[in-house]
Amino acid sequence: MKNMKTLFLKALLLSQALLVSLMTVADTEDYSSDAQWWSPGEERVFPQYSEYKNTSGRLGIINLNGPINTAEHPFFQALGSNGRGCVSCHQPSDAMSITPETALQRWKETNGKDPLFAAFDGSDCPTLDQSKPSSHSLLLKKGLFRIGMPWPPMPFNGKPVAPEFTIEVIRDPTGCNTDPVWGLNSEKPTVSVYRRPRPVINVDHLLEMPHGVPPYNKFFFNDSSLLPKDPETGNFVSQQLMADGRGLTPKLQALDAAQTHLELMAGLSKEQLQQIEAFERQLFAAQSFDAVAGDLTGDTTPPGLGPDALVKAPRGRLGNNPLNKIFGDFSMWENAVNQQEFKASVARGANIFKERRFYIKDVGAYNDKGLGNPFKRSCGAGCHNTLVMGMDLSPGFMDLGLNNWPWQTTRSDLPLFKITCHANAKPQSYLGRVIMTHDPGRALITGKCIDVGGTMTQQMRGLAARAPYFAGGAAANLRELVDFYDRRFNINYTEQEKIDLVNFMRTL
Repeated sequence: MKNMKTLFLKALLLSQALLVSLMTVADTEDYSSDAQWWSPGEERVFPQYSEYKNTSGRLGIINLNGPINTAEHPFFQALGSNGRGCVSCHQPSDAMSITPETALQRWKETNGKDPLFAAFDGSDCPTLDQSKPSSHSLLLKKGLFRIGMPWPPMPFNGKPVAPEFTIEVIRDPTGCNTDPVWGLNSEKPTVSVYRRPRPVINVDHLLEMPHGVPPYNKFFFNDSSLLPKDPETGNFVSQQLMADGRGLTPKLQALDAAQTHLELMAGLSKEQLQQIEAFERQLFAAQSFDAVAGDLTGDTTPPGLGPDALVKAPRGRLGNNPLNKIFGDFSMWENAVNQQEFKASVARGANIFKERRFYIKDVGAYNDKGLGNPFKRSCGAGCHNTLVMGMDLSPGFMDLGLNNWPWQTTRSDLPLFKITCHANAKPQSYLGRVIMTHDPGRALITGKCIDVGGTMTQQMRGLAARAPYFAGGAAANLRELVDFYDRRFNINYTEQEKIDLVNFMRTL
């Protein structure tokens, strides 16, 4: 009982310190919503370095090659028919993604008229009354956009894939999957799923093909031959850009986004594609200031924190070995006391992330790859092992259960599909041939039963700026993210360990 009381008092002191620090930040810096929002077509300068306030402190963005006049850049221009630009859904303040809070504020400021709310994908379904906030509920509450996937699947080569399964709509809260114009039985059969826009930061790291550090590279287990190739260069690609692996390169992703999210009838020019890719590859972002810990970029800060660490760090390296530690060494904060107890908490969280092992079980495209089921690993030694990024090195698709029953059963806001795999298809490793899912994930690209629910592991930078988390926005905050893993793998974290992990992740 005494330990519980001490733990409660520590948590209370930390929350009070956070509140005071946030008030100080608010009093000394001007980060108004008007200044933060970037509208397409504006003539502004995207600076070489900028910071944006969030609930934990500030996000820092390094634009490595210098300032950009946005009026002359295709990423910031309204290129399509709906008035959107790339920046509409990739706002700097939200780590080049977009949050429900930002979307809701924009709705209030424009009475729902901003191009962000374009009917095609900014609403739950284009046939709904677009003047009502309820028609945009998934964007306003979870930061989700409608992703209309053709059925049967059709990858970038334009050749339809013969699927290994049938798909049936069991529940359709948005009405789009059963809509006569937009649904699965329409003239152009479409499966509507709802996903978060992935952050357009640290793309240079995302694109690097995985390789080890001698002598470890000789034993590197990720096989690049399993990956597709860039149709322009013929080189293997990482597939890290999108949750389902479509959009193999920044150029192909930009072209797809322009034709869908921007509703651009014509394609982008070669020059525009080159400009967009160059811009995305020169952005490096991470939390730069924490409201309790203070500056995250100085000499007294663990070396993996802050955006500058992402500029300096080598790309595509494993960070789960004696030579490389994923986010650097946090020992300088381990013995912090008094008002600096928060730093000690962050250091403990970093150690838990790297060292605390638990049994990973029944994860499709992970446990079935010869690793064993269950397989005992830590977060950092397992699926979040990339130096300074905390993502999985390619190929990194897996089914954690975020979309599929029985692990995810409570999403009444999302459609529910019944997947029935053909008798001659290789079944999903742990869910068999009949699967209930909110989002078939990778399977909507490949048409394979084994890929149902599979998504690509995301990077772990700028987390405090871009809640909610996971592709479907299942975790509203970092505590819910930790709680999901704790339940999913029966880790049995203590309350203090959960606090430490949250404090660690908010500084990334």
